[in-house]
Amino acid sequence: MKSIQSRLLIMLIIFIIFPYFLSVLLIYGYTKKNVERHELVSSQDQMQEVSDHLEQYFHDMIHLPYILYRNPDLFRMSENEVGNSTYSNPLVIEKALKTFYLMRREIRQIRYYIADEKNSFSVYNAMISARKHQPDLMKQVSFQDLINSEQNFVIEPPHQIENYTDAAIIPQSDKTMVLTIHHKIIDVLSNELLGILTIDIDMDEYIRISDRLIQGGDESAFLIDSDGFIVYASDQDLIGKPITADLQSQINKEEIYSDNGDILLSRTLSWPLEQWKLVKITPSDFLFNEVRQTAQTNIIVGVGVVFLGLLMVVIISHKITRPIKLLSRKVRRIEGENMDKDVSFDDEREDEIGHLEKHIKGMMDRINLHIEREYKLEIENRKNQFKVLKSQVNPHFLYNSLQSIGAVALRSNSPDVYKYVTSLSRMMRYSIRADQWVSVQSEVDYIKAYLELQMERFRTSLSYSIDIHETLRDIRVPSMILQPLVENFFKHCYEEGVYDAHLHIDGEIREEYLYLVVENDGPSLTDTELRALRESIYTSGDEGTDSHEHIGLKNIHERLVLNYGPGAGMELDTKEGQGFSVRLKIPLRTKEDEIYESSVGG
Repeated sequence: MKSIQSRLLIMLIIFIIFPYFLSVLLIYGYTKKNVERHELVSSQDQMQEVSDHLEQYFHDMIHLPYILYRNPDLFRMSENEVGNSTYSNPLVIEKALKTFYLMRREIRQIRYYIADEKNSFSVYNAMISARKHQPDLMKQVSFQDLINSEQNFVIEPPHQIENYTDAAIIPQSDKTMVLTIHHKIIDVLSNELLGILTIDIDMDEYIRISDRLIQGGDESAFLIDSDGFIVYASDQDLIGKPITADLQSQINKEEIYSDNGDILLSRTLSWPLEQWKLVKITPSDFLFNEVRQTAQTNIIVGVGVVFLGLLMVVIISHKITRPIKLLSRKVRRIEGENMDKDVSFDDEREDEIGHLEKHIKGMMDRINLHIEREYKLEIENRKNQFKVLKSQVNPHFLYNSLQSIGAVALRSNSPDVYKYVTSLSRMMRYSIRADQWVSVQSEVDYIKAYLELQMERFRTSLSYSIDIHETLRDIRVPSMILQPLVENFFKHCYEEGVYDAHLHIDGEIREEYLYLVVENDGPSLTDTELRALRESIYTSGDEGTDSHEHIGLKNIHERLVLNYGPGAGMELDTKEGQGFSVRLKIPLRTKEDEIYESSVGG
């Protein structure tokens, strides 16, 4: 029985706690979608802005060497005209290169290679190196890529600064990472290659531009060149290294969400950074951190609401349900036949509880008066029944008389008469306790005595077998549950002239049930007759007809159900038209045992 307190708790869960946490869940999902949508729009705007700045920055750096075209002396020197070589005019190239070096503060080193002379000059820290003859310089991969490119420049991935001319102007302690731009210097009229200008630039400026993508420490961004090398990364240890296969695979998928739920945005840059990729990765943990904190705050508030709700239940239980519990205890004291007159009811209360106690008290007084009258009537009825019993023949007198007849038969040398009289007396004595519980062995002995009398009656041998193991014979069962089944065997076989039928009685225990089977291979029933028989037996007395047909089978079934509950009963079968079988299903525990254990446990 559910108490009012437990029902109040269930109502609290259904109408307060469940809706609250459901609303928290819905708000969390809605807020998460809004944050995600806002982050996508914001990140895309940032990607556009950073892309434009990077393209403009590299556009300026790539176009910077065109200033050299304004120096005709430098061009005449590059053309190796007579009297204008680097050997005869060293100050011209020194002035031009120093001026170019000082134009941008992010320039760390420049190298100017004159193609015709195969000589190189480098400038580091505003100091120009001596001329270096490098006939094999054009064989380098970066120079070959530049010469074969349709563009006038190539950008080399970040690397540690190098000493191009082996001059002493670059200290060994300088381990700066630089980005190198190789630019072709050509004759505009003849399109002839005059030289190559190499610019090493400090990465701080374009890193500062790229860092605008990062809003939190958990986000990451990458700038990847067309060859798959990382030009910029929020983790600067990755700069200059090739992109990982996992990141490349995610970029190639062109999906916003990665496999682990992170937001991955990729943008392909335009000239002068053709086929470069700008990538931003926002982890879901960082993105929804504030949303989770809000949800956690709501959950903490919800726990407070639950605590207050429980406190409310306790208060209501104490103030309201306590009188109901007291009234329930009083009612339990008078339930059944225990009408305790010492139970005191508070009929002075003016509320609904006082109204109930007043009416229960009046009802209990009327019930006690009725019980007292019934008790007196019962005593009078018992007295009358005792008088009637005195006038009836005592069954024990018949049993003793049969014993005396048996003794006379022995003295008259009639052992068969004695055997049958003894069997009849056993049956008489067994039938005296027909409403009692007996062992399976007693029921079997009774059947054997009955079979002996029937064999004498029909004057023929009887084909029967009883296969009940010794371990089953001490089990207690209601008396007279097998004899009506054996009697039906004679009624439907021997009395109808079928003398070759075999009677078999079997017993077994399976899954806490005792099964007793009485079957024969005599006449059987049709399916229609079997359904009618089952309907007649299984229908309760108030639902069935007044017919007394099959009363024995019906009586056995109802006795089993009455003593053991609905788990017990009788099963009928025609053995596929080869006879008739009755199986009794008897639990090893009676209904009274279960009721007793339940009452003790309660």
